Amino acid sequence: MALKNTLNGLKAAEEAVSEVVDFSITMGIMLAAIAIIGTAGFPLVEHMQEAQHTENIKQSFTVLTSNINKVAFGSSPSQSVEIKLHESTAAVSGTSSIIVEMKVWNSSTHVVDTKSFDRQLRVIENRYKERSIGYENTGAWAKYEREKVVMISKPNFAVAENLLMIPVVMLSGSSSVSGTGLVRVVCDGGLPSVHRYENVSMVNITIGSEYYDGWGRFLNETMGMQVTGYDVFNGTVSASKQYLPDNIDVVIVSSPMRVTIQ
Repeated sequence: MALKNTLNGLKAAEEAVSEVVDFSITMGIMLAAIAIIGTAGFPLVEHMQEAQHTENIKQSFTVLTSNINKVAFGSSPSQSVEIKLHESTAAVSGTSSIIVEMKVWNSSTHVVDTKSFDRQLRVIENRYKERSIGYENTGAWAKYEREKVVMISKPNFAVAENLLMIPVVMLSGSSSVSGTGLVRVVCDGGLPSVHRYENVSMVNITIGSEYYDGWGRFLNETMGMQVTGYDVFNGTVSASKQYLPDNIDVVIVSSPMRVTIQ
């Protein structure tokens, strides 16, 4: 009887130890799963939130671009557009610029003159960490960390058989807002001016911009111009095209605009 009781006791002790071991293993698996979720899952959720925020900003700038261009081309005196910030900064900033150089036939002197038109552009921009999305000279652009510039909305350049139209939107203002929530971008147009050059045989466009490589692809792929140089250090791109034997007319629409971010 004593032996039997001893054996029963040992068996009960083994079962208790087994239950403790099973519980410990289960807890270990649970803790490991929680650690994996914490390590991989939370950053994934954060990345998804950042991607959604970036997509929302891109959509907002698509609307903003469409509305601001109404002011740029004189169809509306002013526009107001709301965009949503998420731990980001909206600002009017930068020193971007455009230079248009042309070879123009002078019918009076019968020689080819060189004409030049240059203006500062600047940009309406939303910055979120290392990402930026901006409106610049009738187009909208996105730049991501260590990636090329993506064109969100195509600039309103136009080319026909014998006419090239180049918009030049000059932004003024220095306001900025940081944080989270809705902000309002208010654009008030000035008096546009039109500069026309006839009998142009060559056009060279140089754009200095944070989004210069996107501009280069646009000038090359959309406008049919040959990129003649990228200056990575200064952030500029130059593109050129000859219009021979039939010269063209070049029309530059210069539009000043006052921008306030509230």
